[in-house]
Amino acid sequence: MMITPPAGDWVPDSCTLPTVEQSVRVAEFDRFFAESVRRTDRPARTRLDLLLAAGAEEEGRDLAARESGCCSLFTFGFDATEDGPVMRIAVPDNQAAVLDALAARADAWIGGDRR
Repeated sequence: MMITPPAGDWVPDSCTLPTVEQSVRVAEFDRFFAESVRRTDRPARTRLDLLLAAGAEEEGRDLAARESGCCSLFTFGFDATEDGPVMRIAVPDNQAAVLDALAARADAWIGGDRR
């Protein structure tokens, strides 16, 4: 399945992951969105919440830890809710466009609400 926008639309210039590895990381996020995210929510311009499928938190934490290592603009957090685990992604106000593109990509992969 081909999803738009292209990967580069949400990979910020400040990312220190080598360019050759960026497409691999984008593919990891795409797979995570497709297989592990049930729903997205945008409670603030600078925050994206991903409701995860049962059992997906460990994979989300691993992906978040690796992404934090190369892209310091993202802040990741995890919470348990009555609906399931939630992965919270936040960015500084001046990076909201990066989060917009990431949210669009996640929504494209999950294809709407998967309760």
